[in-house]
Amino acid sequence: MVYTGNGKGKTTAALGLALRQVGWGRRVLFLQFMKGKGNVYGERIAAEKYLPLLEMEQHGRDEFVNLSNPDPVDVELAHRALERAKAALSSGKYGMVVLDEVNVAVACGLLCVEEVMGLIDSKPENVDLVLTGRYCPKEILDRADMVSEVQEVKHHYSKGVAARAGIEY
Repeated sequence: MVYTGNGKGKTTAALGLALRQVGWGRRVLFLQFMKGKGNVYGERIAAEKYLPLLEMEQHGRDEFVNLSNPDPVDVELAHRALERAKAALSSGKYGMVVLDEVNVAVACGLLCVEEVMGLIDSKPENVDLVLTGRYCPKEILDRADMVSEVQEVKHHYSKGVAARAGIEY
């Protein structure tokens, strides 16, 4: 399943699916590419506090990734996250694995599309795999069973409203 597009709500949609999985007693691994552990995200706080079946991991630095010229450490962290995803898919422990912002990681060269396609090909039948992020490559769109494109119509950020806890993070 893929959530892509330029609008707000891709991660939120994937969290909704994760919540449904947890409701049915299935464990979920939610891997966040390019997001650091030092940054505070409401979803991580909620998972740690209230949802023991929802494991959230950040695989990035606290600083923003330079999308046009990523640092080698960003490439390394993205590959570690992909390896973690491979292990999780084959472990039998999870009903769902989410790769949050993986499409952006591919678009800016942290991962190549072939690596992600290989992961998709290795997915067991009984595990759901969700990929989020703008710029989803055509190869992934073509392979996915479900694709939703989130389109921005209007966003308060364009009026100068700063990111808010509980809304953007």
